[in-house]
Amino acid sequence: MEMERREYVSKELFSEKELQEISGVIVEEDYVEVMCGCTSHRYGDAIARLRVFSDGDLQITCQCTPACHEDKLTPAAFEKHSERETSRNWRNNVWVFIEGDKVPLSKTVLLRYYNKALKKSSNGGSKGVNHRDEFVECSRCGKERRFRLRSRGECRMHHDALANPNWKCCDHTYDKITCEEEEERGSRKVYRGCTRSPSCKGCTSCVCFGCNLCRFSDCNCQSCLDFTTNAQPI
Repeated sequence: MEMERREYVSKELFSEKELQEISGVIVEEDYVEVMCGCTSHRYGDAIARLRVFSDGDLQITCQCTPACHEDKLTPAAFEKHSERETSRNWRNNVWVFIEGDKVPLSKTVLLRYYNKALKKSSNGGSKGVNHRDEFVECSRCGKERRFRLRSRGECRMHHDALANPNWKCCDHTYDKITCEEEEERGSRKVYRGCTRSPSCKGCTSCVCFGCNLCRFSDCNCQSCLDFTTNAQPI
C-alpha cells in the first residue's frame, strides 16, 4: 500500500519519466526529494538534499560536511552558505545530477510548482495583491533586515521572525548576516518589490492582509487563526 501511495504522489508531482534520470530521487507523501549541490570555485561542491513541495516551497538540507546542521534552507540561502562567488542567481547556480551531469535547476522540471506559486503571487493570487519585501528589526543591534516574500517558505520565515521579540540578525535564514554588517541605505529600502512601482509606499497591489501564501494552519497567532477560520475551502 505504501509503494502504491508513493507511486501515486510521484505521478501527481512529476511523472516517472521526468524523474528517472535525476540522481538520488526519494518520493514521499507530500514532497519529492533529490540530490543537489552548488559549486564554489574556491571550496568545490557543496552537496545537499532538495525537497520540492506541491505548494511551491523548496527546502534544502545541506550535507557539505558531516558537522553541518543547516536545514530547511531556501535555495538562495544554500547558495550563499556554499560560498558561491557569484550569488543571487540560485536557479542557475544550484544544480542536480542528471545522467551524471550537473544541470541547473532552471533547466529541470523541479521548479514547476515554485514558478506557478511565484506567478500566482505576482498576479495577486485570489485576493489580487502581491507580497512586497518587508523589514524586521534586530533585537540586539536595532538594524532593519530585509525579507523577500516570493514563496511560502520565505513568507513563513518573515512570519516567524516578526512574531519573535528576540529575533536577531544571525537568525536570518535567507541571508547569513551578523550585527556587524551595515544596514541597507534608506534610498535602497524604498525599493520593496512592488510589481507596479519600484518605490511604492504600500498600494493595494503589493500589500497582502492574508492569503494561502502567507497564513499558516499550524500557527496559533491571531492573524493565522482568523484567516484559517474564515478562509473559504479550496
